[in-house]
Amino acid sequence: MSVAHSHSRAAAPVELRPLAARVVVGSLVVIAIAVAVGAVLLWPSGKHAELPLAYQNPNGGEVSTVDGHVVSSDIGSCGSPSAGLVLTAPPEPGVPERGQCLLAVVAIDSGPNAGATTFLEFTITPMQPSFESGDRVRVLRLVDPQGFTSYQFYDYERSFPLLGLAVLFAVVTVVVARWRGLLALIGIAVAFAVMVTFLLPALRDGAPALPVALVGSAAILFAVIYLAHGVSLRTSAALLGTLVSMLVAALLSWAAIELTYLTGVTDEHNRTVGAFMGQVSIGGLLLAGFIIGSLGVLNDVTVTQASTVFELARTAGQSRRNVFVGAMRVGRDHIASTVYTLVLAYAGTALPLLLLFSVSDQALGDVLVSEDVAIEIARAAVGGIALALSVPLTTAIAAALATTQPGPRRGFGEERPHTLLEA
Repeated sequence: MSVAHSHSRAAAPVELRPLAARVVVGSLVVIAIAVAVGAVLLWPSGKHAELPLAYQNPNGGEVSTVDGHVVSSDIGSCGSPSAGLVLTAPPEPGVPERGQCLLAVVAIDSGPNAGATTFLEFTITPMQPSFESGDRVRVLRLVDPQGFTSYQFYDYERSFPLLGLAVLFAVVTVVVARWRGLLALIGIAVAFAVMVTFLLPALRDGAPALPVALVGSAAILFAVIYLAHGVSLRTSAALLGTLVSMLVAALLSWAAIELTYLTGVTDEHNRTVGAFMGQVSIGGLLLAGFIIGSLGVLNDVTVTQASTVFELARTAGQSRRNVFVGAMRVGRDHIASTVYTLVLAYAGTALPLLLLFSVSDQALGDVLVSEDVAIEIARAAVGGIALALSVPLTTAIAAALATTQPGPRRGFGEERPHTLLEA
């Protein structure tokens, strides 16, 4: 008695489509060359920038801060002659007629007066800090032209808690994502390096914001995507989809800013930049912020879509059209979840502003068209449109690169062979 054996056919390694691969890789090479040329042409001059008045000491130089900790705090009369001075004796009392203030004796832990103490006083308002003995603080050290030294409260000392959070973030990322997590952290470092060495100095020099933002953002995307996900056709499809979507986001951002007459001057930081750095365009700064703010969410969606396409192509053994349709079903769910995440993130950023408007008795229409709220609406709308368009775009690029052919079935746990460029 013979037993007939049938061997089922399963999806084999992804076949590389030579023409599509050449088009995608060639496009990325051209974009990379354009980014490099743009970086050379827009590279900051390195000239010294005028220090805004808000960040100057009485001599016109940089404000320096030193470490300190609160020795004691109490409520007492305002107007003490000892306020801000380096103490050589107990602080003198204030003037009762001037009202009540929060008084604090602060030990100076670094700088030329390390080991001494200073006396700080604050008018009691809801916005003033409240001190307890042992609180770590940063204080401004001010030296006038005659060499007289005084101190003012600057902020709380947060270095150690923030460092602890950063270390915890890095450890958790590496433990869970392992090698990919470590590479992602390196990508973050590269992104900040691009911003600090190129993007911010170029904007400070007064270079046009749109090309600076596009060149800097493209350089960041090349680094973070290839570092975190490896060099492959899969990640190349995601990168090309992200770059094209970023260009769409840039054009939409420009149109939104122009059509809705957004100026950015209602933001306090923008006003400071406009007042003391006249060479910087506030509108351009707003545009650059729109573009850079869209990168993270675009990268997330495009990498997911490219991976979905390649996995479907590898396992389903279907045509490119069917793979595209299946990946789009996943992409639609991703769009839905990411769009409301994007909108809620911007709403959270604008929550204090919305709270103020909620008690202002203004009509809802007036609130929505005010510049502060309109900027967040435009930012969310631009990000959402670019996000939605990135899904079919990246899916189509990835589907053009990945097809399947029937192949022998592999046993459980058996490694499939890898092509050179496929992750």
